[in-house]
Amino acid sequence: MADPLSDVMPIAFPQQLDRVLDGLREARVAWRAAHPNKAEQGSRFPSRQALKRIAGELGTALFPLRLGPSELTAANENAFIAASLESTLSQLAAQIDLELRYRSDGDSTATAATSERLTGAFAAGLPALRRLLDSDVEAAYDADPAARSVDEVLLAYPSFTAIIHHRIAHLLYRLGAPLVARLIAEIAHAGTGIDIHPAATIGRRFFIDHGTGVVIGETSVIGDRVRLYQGVTLGGDPDLFGDKAGTPRHPVVADDVVIHANATIVGRVTIGARARIGGGVWLRRDVPADTAVEAPPPVFHALPGAP
Repeated sequence: MADPLSDVMPIAFPQQLDRVLDGLREARVAWRAAHPNKAEQGSRFPSRQALKRIAGELGTALFPLRLGPSELTAANENAFIAASLESTLSQLAAQIDLELRYRSDGDSTATAATSERLTGAFAAGLPALRRLLDSDVEAAYDADPAARSVDEVLLAYPSFTAIIHHRIAHLLYRLGAPLVARLIAEIAHAGTGIDIHPAATIGRRFFIDHGTGVVIGETSVIGDRVRLYQGVTLGGDPDLFGDKAGTPRHPVVADDVVIHANATIVGRVTIGARARIGGGVWLRRDVPADTAVEAPPPVFHALPGAP
């Protein structure tokens, strides 16, 4: 295969900087002609840096005594949360407004009203979100013999960081801010190695053990009390990869399922309740409830020259 950059010739710097600038401008013009958008009219996009800070502050507001400053106590945490949320929700509304303005040709007054309404609905969902996350913490503590306390799960488990971000992102996605939600999901992905699309639906008491390399696709549906291990993929049907309409193409995982490390489940298949999927399995068919699926056992061969 030819190297696509094989015809790039070295130039003297900085004497030939004008050629570089002209080439970059030509590339931008060609891209915008092929993919029209509003950026050239001055549209601004939600800021990944701002959303990283906002997501962190929301996590602190949800778990102030564990994720907040060390001087917090039970006596002053409510005042801290009130001040924190007033600022954080205002920042979130501004980011949502940027998304709405980019997506809409309406006036700024209309988008501002919508972003305020959406942010208010998000804020109203925070108590339920906190209770849902409590169930996730308990699930991790109950399932992992290495966990010495629920506080250890909250403070030290990257999988729980990913779940906090997903619960926040999923609520925003449902309320109508999919780009903001996706950015929050990708912030968690970059920090934890766990990739959960914000549209994925995940039930109560969800636990990812270790977690690195887990992928949960857009239309995945996961029931209650499900446990995944590192490297698990809930992937999409490859025949639907070009579909932008959100057609269901990822697995449905019923309640109380355990999926072990590096298992890959592809397409709109259903894993029945209480099933166990072994490590390294590649699966493209439904699994009945109360069924174990294992990869073929390894084959042993003597090494050449072995006594």
